[in-house]
Amino acid sequence: MLDEASIGDPIAAAARLAMLHDIELIPTDSRIEVIADGLISRSLMPAKTRLDALHVATAAVGGVQFLLTQNCRHIANGHTLSRVYKALEELGFPNLLIYTPAVFFEDDENDTESNT
Repeated sequence: MLDEASIGDPIAAAARLAMLHDIELIPTDSRIEVIADGLISRSLMPAKTRLDALHVATAAVGGVQFLLTQNCRHIANGHTLSRVYKALEELGFPNLLIYTPAVFFEDDENDTESNT
């Protein structure tokens, strides 16, 4: 996935790679391909967006608890997300949660607990 971070505007790519420099990478695992194929075969992601399916599969296999993405079209899609979770559970990876950064980091204005 470092290849993807390195494409595009050279200045932006350098900034992305600098942020990722000390991040532990998830090792390659044959299960990643199987999960990505499973998401595509279940029509949860189109075949042309295989890279998106690989992102989800890599996070699942790597034991990532939260996957943050701005991609609401194919990854954090409210119409398919519950089915993605179900597919991941069926494939043996039930613990991944997918959010947009805005939702993940938002303050809960409806929090009923009081700090008084």
